[in-house]
Amino acid sequence: MSSEKDKDLELDLEFDNDYPLQHVPKKARVSILSISAVLLGFTFFTPTMLAGSEIGISFELWPDFFYVLLAGSAILGVYVAILSIIGARTGLTTVLLSKYTLGKAGAKWADILLGGTQIGWYAVAVATMAHMFAKALGWEAYLIPLMIIFSIMMGITAYYGYKGMELLSYISVPLLLVLGIWVSFKAAGDAGGWAALASIEPTGTMTIATAITAIVGTFASGGTQAPNWTRFAKNAKVAFWAALIAFLFGNGIMLFFGAVGAISYQIADFVEVLYSMGLIFWGIVFLALNLWTTNDNAAYAFGVAGAEMFNINNKRPFVVGGVIIATILAITGIYNHIIVYLSGLGIFIPPLGGAIIGDYFFVWKSKIPRMEDVEFPKVRWSAVVSYLLGTLAAYLGNETGIGIAPVNGIVVAAVLMPIMSSIFKKAGIDHMPEVIEDSVE
Repeated sequence: MSSEKDKDLELDLEFDNDYPLQHVPKKARVSILSISAVLLGFTFFTPTMLAGSEIGISFELWPDFFYVLLAGSAILGVYVAILSIIGARTGLTTVLLSKYTLGKAGAKWADILLGGTQIGWYAVAVATMAHMFAKALGWEAYLIPLMIIFSIMMGITAYYGYKGMELLSYISVPLLLVLGIWVSFKAAGDAGGWAALASIEPTGTMTIATAITAIVGTFASGGTQAPNWTRFAKNAKVAFWAALIAFLFGNGIMLFFGAVGAISYQIADFVEVLYSMGLIFWGIVFLALNLWTTNDNAAYAFGVAGAEMFNINNKRPFVVGGVIIATILAITGIYNHIIVYLSGLGIFIPPLGGAIIGDYFFVWKSKIPRMEDVEFPKVRWSAVVSYLLGTLAAYLGNETGIGIAPVNGIVVAAVLMPIMSSIFKKAGIDHMPEVIEDSVE
């Protein structure tokens, strides 16, 4: 690049030092402790406990619930860990990786899908926090003002980027772990011990396939956007293990905590479980920090998605806009539709990650040129077709019960990506920029 272009890029980076439209440079890379803290802060999420509660009352604790938990968490963890490797090697966010896979115009779908769903998660967390405070303090009449206040407060820290998320995570992750262990042992004790808890008959009717889809769906959107944070990792190994710890262990343990309380008290709402246990004050303190940390990550995600969509090297205006939209969604009652929402995420989002994985490893052979050295095509139709067929596979799996919907989508999209790319290139439909010598690895 010319020195003039370098200078312009330098000025841009000073405008937003989280590199929303660039590769993260080596000087900005961080350790596994930092990445793990941020990702655990993301997965230690109260609505995940809500999902665990609803799943838990549909199965006996042993072995059915543990089978569902292990299967869903393993699928999610491995999927996110592979995407995280790509993030660390390239230094790019998921929406920027989508430009390589889908093209300039095609990537706008990724912006809408990923940014939009994170706005939805933000709304769920805002509603959860407002309901929790309103019930605990007897402020039900002030539910809407509480949602507005909490949404603004959470958005303020997200405005400042990665460092703010890291600091909050160091505080919230240990506290929520303590709360979860506390809840689990108290619930087991109130049920008459772990053996008695395991013998409680399920009262829900969720199928194993739906439950696993919901577990993957708890962070199908967030996990697909893990490169947003693992792009700051020192290397691919750091990114892989940090992601596996957060999305297999972290997400899994949140589901387990929620399920234990639900099975013991037969209440499918984790917040209600806390009140039944008398853990009102500390529950509010710990869960408030947890929700705040996760919403920091969600707001960051829709901020960088907006920056890419409008090609503006500053995520902050889109953080503000997303917070406003999420507040409206919270007020309208998205809180009451979490399982349907999660199942939908498990169908539409994993195939996008699958297409990126198949493209990066099998088409680009793990080497992509730097963004500033590439003229992107408007649309890579091979990727669009791979994604749509992956989504169809996920949808049919969900409707027929054949396979696990998110896995169907990931595998079909990933496998089809190199096949479709080869077919479309031979037909002269796809345009692929040549890999240059100084590509990011």
